[in-house]
Amino acid sequence: MEEAIIAPATAKDLKVPTESCLIDRLPDPCSVVIVGASGDLTARKVVPALFNLFINGGLPDPTLIVGCARTDLDDLSFRESMKNAVGRQGNLDESQWERFVGLLHYQTVDYNSAASFAALADSVRKLEKAYGMKENRLFYLAIPPSLYESTARMLGQAGLSKENENGVNWSRLVVEKPFGSDLASAMALDKAIHEHWKEHQIFRIDHYLAKETVQNILMFRFANAIFEPLWNRRFIRSVEITAAEALGVEHRAGYYEQAGVLRDMFQNHMMQLLALTAMEPPAEFVADRIRDEKAKVYRALRPFPVKDLDQYLRLGQYVSGRVEGEDLAGYRDEPGVASDSLVPTFARMRVLVDNWRWQGVPFIITSGKRLTEKLTEIVIHFREVPHSIFREVLGEKIVSNRLVLGIYPEEEIQLTFQTKNPSAKVLLRTVTMDFHYRQSYEGPVLDAYEKVFLDCMLGDHMLFWRQDSVELCWSFLTPILKECEACGDRAEMLHFYPAGSWGPENHGI
Repeated sequence: MEEAIIAPATAKDLKVPTESCLIDRLPDPCSVVIVGASGDLTARKVVPALFNLFINGGLPDPTLIVGCARTDLDDLSFRESMKNAVGRQGNLDESQWERFVGLLHYQTVDYNSAASFAALADSVRKLEKAYGMKENRLFYLAIPPSLYESTARMLGQAGLSKENENGVNWSRLVVEKPFGSDLASAMALDKAIHEHWKEHQIFRIDHYLAKETVQNILMFRFANAIFEPLWNRRFIRSVEITAAEALGVEHRAGYYEQAGVLRDMFQNHMMQLLALTAMEPPAEFVADRIRDEKAKVYRALRPFPVKDLDQYLRLGQYVSGRVEGEDLAGYRDEPGVASDSLVPTFARMRVLVDNWRWQGVPFIITSGKRLTEKLTEIVIHFREVPHSIFREVLGEKIVSNRLVLGIYPEEEIQLTFQTKNPSAKVLLRTVTMDFHYRQSYEGPVLDAYEKVFLDCMLGDHMLFWRQDSVELCWSFLTPILKECEACGDRAEMLHFYPAGSWGPENHGI
């Protein structure tokens, strides 16, 4: 017996006023097709993000959400599974869920079967027709990277990538990182996707870019006249970009053994933070102008001296440690990790940008797992005063000013400077001006995945990778990866650090 189609709830059902929405306009009504809907990413991030958008009136009217995967489910079992997933995050509102659940549908697919994708296309078209919807579709690939090429091809062969010539209807493909494992594989992936999809249809996600405090970097730099004139080699001594994680590899050992920290974090997240910090001001705040300036930064990266890596790169791997009375396993003891693995879980890299603004200023980029705490921040170290008039009373050293752009856990901006200690004796003390990002703001806030979905539905590429930048970053990193992985002294390049520490000593990097 055919299951009855439940009409999806609308913003009117929720009684959410238009002015409470977090965007200027709602996207066009569309179908969101989640490929890999039975997986962990869908349960942890994708459906919770869509549910929160729904609660806040951020989804178009109507919206269909069609999950598909190899797992044999029907609509009811898929809905129950997603309800449990949202409930585990502690934000399940039963009354709102009853309105949301009608959006959810499911179709079993075989990733190697063209007939299966043709059936998916028929199912989507049937649902759209039932609700009188135009053929606007967003395909989200929540699947292993090894399936990106074939799935993009299958969707295209099923006719799901086609857009009407009059531009009224659209079809978009959302691809999660990683975008290849080196330059050659990234180019091959791009070529395969472009067999059926045009560049304007492709959205390459880096959820770091959708974090509010990351987006604020450009606002802070280019909307304030007091900082941008100082944002160069004359006033800045060095820049530190850090993304530390307290967790180990957890359930991702299979992927991590192939990737390591350089592929997992540096090719995407860290390179984006570098570009936002170092880029020139664009002529206007539009997607392609922003992405043009990022690409210029990547083109200006000084090629790594691969024969002298130890002066510019420090690799590490965590071993067992003890944190707050809890014993933590070393990387080689994690399930799914080889007992003699040489995969780095930590990297500190010294990067130079060869252009007029940044010549000679080192960017120290650090990321690793099982570190002391989860921390993401950008620290700008300004130069010391060129001449100290206080030398006779304070000595030679005056601590230089420092600007901290906190991204996680503290969403804040801190500026340290020197002032007189309130006493009869002449002494300096370092004080801090501190701004918390959500200060004086009480409205709802979109998390990274919610922002990603909205921008995809609106067709805004601002927070997504363009292929030229993907290839430029791989061009920079691939020689480093080849040297590290082919080096006969690879084991000697790996420095072990106890879980819960800040990693191996930097030795001048």
